[in-house]
Amino acid sequence: MIPEEVLKALNKQLNSELYSAYLYLSMASYFDEKGLGGFSQWMKIQAKEELEHAMKIYDYIYSREGRVVLEEIKAPPREWSTVSEVFKQALEHERNVTRSIHQLVDLARSLNDKATEVFLSWFVEEQVEEEKQFSEILQLLELAGETPQSLLLLNAKLGERK
Repeated sequence: MIPEEVLKALNKQLNSELYSAYLYLSMASYFDEKGLGGFSQWMKIQAKEELEHAMKIYDYIYSREGRVVLEEIKAPPREWSTVSEVFKQALEHERNVTRSIHQLVDLARSLNDKATEVFLSWFVEEQVEEEKQFSEILQLLELAGETPQSLLLLNAKLGERK
């Protein structure tokens, strides 16, 4: 069985992953409204990945005889002033998720819950990739600026994500 403290923290993380999907879907909507379908496509795929992360936690909880508790998901922002602002917020959000995952690992370790610690190692590695992706896009935006030409080029590049 899973320790109660770990179960509570995993449920909180599951809900955080669902919020992440909600946030990225809101960002996709923002991009669709701006006519930036490539950016939107990229964020929709990101939202789908976050749902997959939530389901990994969901399945793990039940594999350890726990119970999933779904909480209310707050509404994400809907407006941003620039494309760069969207990616700055997304990067900061991913950094917060990383901190949360690390706290979960520390909790599992402190309670000698080796199964959860091993399970979370995938998420630790995933967060490195998540932060890297958002950081690289943000660097490109800062390097190229937000001219119509640079946005169109990046929009095409991001639209290639499958």
